[in-house]
Amino acid sequence: MTAPVPVATSGRAVANVPAIRLEDLTLGYDRHPAVHHLNGMIPPGSLLAIVGPNGAGKSTLLRGLIGELKPLGGRIIGDPAVRGQFAYVPQKDGIDVSYPVSVFDLVAMGLWERRGLFKAFRRADTDAISHALALVGLSGFERRPVGTLSGGQLQRALFARVSLQDAPVILLDEPFSAIDNATVDDLMVLVRGWSTEGRTVVAVLHDLAVVRAHFPETLLLARQAIAWGPTVDVLTQANMAKARGMTEAFDDRAPFCEVDHIGADGGHGHAPHGHEHGHSHGHDHANHSHDHDHDHSHAPAPSPARGTQG
Repeated sequence: MTAPVPVATSGRAVANVPAIRLEDLTLGYDRHPAVHHLNGMIPPGSLLAIVGPNGAGKSTLLRGLIGELKPLGGRIIGDPAVRGQFAYVPQKDGIDVSYPVSVFDLVAMGLWERRGLFKAFRRADTDAISHALALVGLSGFERRPVGTLSGGQLQRALFARVSLQDAPVILLDEPFSAIDNATVDDLMVLVRGWSTEGRTVVAVLHDLAVVRAHFPETLLLARQAIAWGPTVDVLTQANMAKARGMTEAFDDRAPFCEVDHIGADGGHGHAPHGHEHGHSHGHDHANHSHDHDHDHSHAPAPSPARGTQG
């Protein structure tokens, strides 16, 4: 049985974390937008959830933030010295667990940015890896092959890798999908700790109960921003109904056109491609990703979008 996660994180405050500003941002694949005309700012130290229906562009937005996708239009503005200092946890189905790597080696990848690929580990590095594993309740799992881990144990190992990266901005793509509630609670201890240290945490989530309980700010996305602001104001029945309707209304075959916007009333312009494509780092191999929203409530006619959509 896995030991509980200690409350302490790295214990180090992060200074000079920049704001991330999105200006008329459009992202997509082969000139087909998946996210379009997005405007807003993610302040330093934010704890931001991104939610929306399947195919809303949530994972695409994260890939734009880490630089995997170049904007089709608009731009992402942040401190250039920090833009490369993002820690990223992909969806679990984008990780090749058949690759012969141990838990120790998987977590040790979090040191590559600072240590390089071929430098020998120092005692301090080994101690840091052991501490990271203790933080997520995986002490004693160092030599276990990654392929033998349960879904929750694998996610704990990925969070340990993130803690070693010591990054000012942490991006999580469906981090709590298909794992038990105890693991969710344990990992949220780390997430809240990162936020307390001043790190910016942005998480794509489908469990709206987790969002309401732990994330003060939410972006509701349906290829464009439906609402962006305090979670209690964003996750309304009217906004969720509008998000579903907007996603269903898009023409997947339409190309990108910089001058054509989709109005807040849901009128049709050029529209984005309907698939989010995964990419990977190191030994993580991403498949086509599928976002899920489990809010099945029925709502009255949609109201105008809140937030910063232009």
